[in-house]
Amino acid sequence: QVQLVESGGGLVQAGGSLRLSCVASGTAFSLSAMGWYRQAPGNQRELVARFRSGGTTEYEDSVKGRFTISRGSARNTVYLQMNNLKPEDTAVYFCNVPWGGTSIWGQGTQVTVSS
Repeated sequence: QVQLVESGGGLVQAGGSLRLSCVASGTAFSLSAMGWYRQAPGNQRELVARFRSGGTTEYEDSVKGRFTISRGSARNTVYLQMNNLKPEDTAVYFCNVPWGGTSIWGQGTQVTVSS
């Protein structure tokens, strides 16, 4: 059973930076498609950034130029570097992996950006 563990959230002032980490365990496969989603109170969960299975990246429009998704040197590790954070980036951020026709989610990490 694949499990995802996120870390790196916290409270930061507007204009600051945070780096989120996600580590996947429980599989011998290298996971090509990993991504980050977020959900703010009262909103639906939305894509932030992801690696597609072919290796290309996709970003939500509002984070382009500010956020960068990358892979770690350790297998099945992915990061989300978030720069120039804005109050509207406040949300719970979830790591996601497509798996067997469904999706696996981490427990989420809270990111709060104060103005």
